[in-house]
Order: sequence, then structure tokens, then C-alpha cells
Amino acid sequence: MPRLPLFAKLVIPYHKKHPDFSKSYMKIKIAVVDDHILLSQAIAGLVSQFENVEVVVICKHGREFIEYLNKEGSTHPDIVLMDVKMPIMGGIETTVHLKAYFPEISVVGLTIEADENIIRKMIRSGARGYLLKDTRKDVLQFAINEVMRTGYYYTSTVVKAMDNKVDKKIELRPREIEFIKLVCTEMTYREVAEEMNLSPKTIEGYCESVFQKLGVKNRTGLVIYAIKNGIFEP
Repeated sequence: MPRLPLFAKLVIPYHKKHPDFSKSYMKIKIAVVDDHILLSQAIAGLVSQFENVEVVVICKHGREFIEYLNKEGSTHPDIVLMDVKMPIMGGIETTVHLKAYFPEISVVGLTIEADENIIRKMIRSGARGYLLKDTRKDVLQFAINEVMRTGYYYTSTVVKAMDNKVDKKIELRPREIEFIKLVCTEMTYREVAEEMNLSPKTIEGYCESVFQKLGVKNRTGLVIYAIKNGIFEP
């Protein structure tokens, strides 16, 4: 049976429960930014069915979303489900702006664009995840919770698109591997330092040396490298 597009699954009941998700005391606040009004409303309705999620705003493009965020008293979302190609201000440009001015908001691309160049641009712009609009409902729910729990959700499609062709024969010391595994969790660098019984200054040194050794530029690149090379399983 062919898979239905995401919006077509709005009326399908969701029976599979993830017990860890329902224990959250605070609802995850979601924004939907998509220029297709009916589709954005359907996505919002779908996401609102999740037990621990509430949709706080729907916008037609990036500029409208940024204007909303700048309004006094507006409720800022934890996660924005962002289309890529939109008029006035598209997903990539909006993601760059959010990373600079609203870094606490996590961007998850939700689009029909499966082109690897677009995926790379979105991730490098700061997106914490990337999903296609035919994604199953349970996968979307899991992705939202993973972004809240670990800070990212990368499918095999994203990992493949972001393949930076780093030499897989690079030898890593046990402490470097431990550092990489911890960085792939939701821990802050200060918490990583405490877990490894090292000073924050030493962890800064680890960041610089490991990033340079693996040819990655940021934490996102490190996570993708770790997943691709079997160091970390999300």
C-alpha cells in the first residue's frame, strides 16, 4: 500500500505510545512555517494530537515568523517545523536568522525537498533536523521529542547528504571517543567536562583538536560524523 502524505494522515488514530514522552510536565511549543495554508493547518492539527505538544503559531513565511517573534509578549516556540521554499523569506534564510538571533529555537525542516544540496544547506544553516512531508506520524512525533531531548534528529537521508568524506581510517584515542559520545547527547560542554573529570578549558581544547582532526566545523558536523562512522547510535 503506498504511503499517504503527512497531511492525509490527520484522521488516522495514533495508538503506539512512547511512555517516556507522556511523562513530560511541560508541553513542547511548536511553530509551523509553510506558505501552503491548508497544509500548514493540517500539520498543526496533526502535531496538536501529540500528548505533550502544543502549536503556538502558524506563519506563511520566514519574515512573518520573525515579526511574530519580535512582538512583545509573543510565545516563542521550542521547535519550528519549517518549509524550505517559501516566498518573501525562505527556510534557509530564516534558519540562518534564527540561529543568530533566536538560538534557543530549534529548526526542523519539514518539506517535500529531497535534494541533497538543499538538505546540506539547511543543516549547515543551523537546522536540527530534516524530514520529508510524507514522513509517518510516529516518526514526526519521535523526531520532535528527540530534538527536545538531544538537540537534533538526523535520519539516514541527512547523514548521507552531509557525508563530508572524512577519512574513516582516522584513529581516535579512547578519551576522544568518550568525548565524542558525550557531545552527541543533550549535555552542555560544561556537563561533558564534569562527566570526564576535566576542566572546561580542557574540553575547549578537545573541541578544537577533535574538530580539526575530523575535518568538521561544529557540533552538528561532529554528531553526523559519529553516527555515520558507528561511534554513536541515536
